[in-house]
Amino acid sequence: MNRPSPVRARTRDLASPSLLTMETQAPADAIETRLVEVQRQLDDLKAQVRQAQQLAHLGTVAATIAHEVNNLLTPIRSYAQAALASEDHSLREKALTVTVRNVEMVTAMAERILEIGAASTPEKEPVSVQAIAQQGIESLCRDVSKDGIRLNADVNPSIRVVVDPLQLRQVFFNLFLNAWNAMAPARRGRITVRAAQVGDRVEVEVADDGPGIDPDLIDHIFDPLQTSKIASQNGKQRCAGLGLALCHDLILENGGTITVASRLGEGTTFTLNLPAP
Repeated sequence: MNRPSPVRARTRDLASPSLLTMETQAPADAIETRLVEVQRQLDDLKAQVRQAQQLAHLGTVAATIAHEVNNLLTPIRSYAQAALASEDHSLREKALTVTVRNVEMVTAMAERILEIGAASTPEKEPVSVQAIAQQGIESLCRDVSKDGIRLNADVNPSIRVVVDPLQLRQVFFNLFLNAWNAMAPARRGRITVRAAQVGDRVEVEVADDGPGIDPDLIDHIFDPLQTSKIASQNGKQRCAGLGLALCHDLILENGGTITVASRLGEGTTFTLNLPAP
């Protein structure tokens, strides 16, 4: 039997470590590539779920939006019909004025709805808390005073935070909508926004004097599908418990925290802690 010479055997032994390294490096690279791909897929799914959450929560106010749009379109139709049947130039001018004004309001409402339902990439910048809170109020597409509710953004315009403005507006919209839904049946209540800068952070409070949250739910209020509201209304199922989970995710994504304190029969306060410029 032929045996390898000692020189050849020794050469093969010296080469083994590098071969072993190449063999182990290849699977490691493949695993890393796969992990990157899986992370990308998870990020895509997270964005899709977030958009679905936003659209579902927006759906809870769809009837009100339709009502407000109808309120804006009805005068347009009435004035247009009257102007067409008349030769009165002043009436025609008034009809055109009302038409332009109300169409602008409908257009602005539609833009806000589209922005709320969008799955956009966060773009952080210094923004005024008072300005974004006011946009959140406008996004309700409803004058809540008609329901006996006072909504006041009592914030110094100079107080700013570094966030994605659209995402912060989404948070305000969801918090306002939840408070409004809780207090509307009683046709009375107050929602107040306050803010103060503490060092390099800003604390923002959204407080209401509504019915409050059950203590058994408070520890899980930011969990998906956890809700203090009934899940059906008028015999129809409603998608509930998504808005606060979305608020929690958006605030964390902007480098902040959100907490809640509530007492039954006295109201609820959500506190946002966000980075200052």
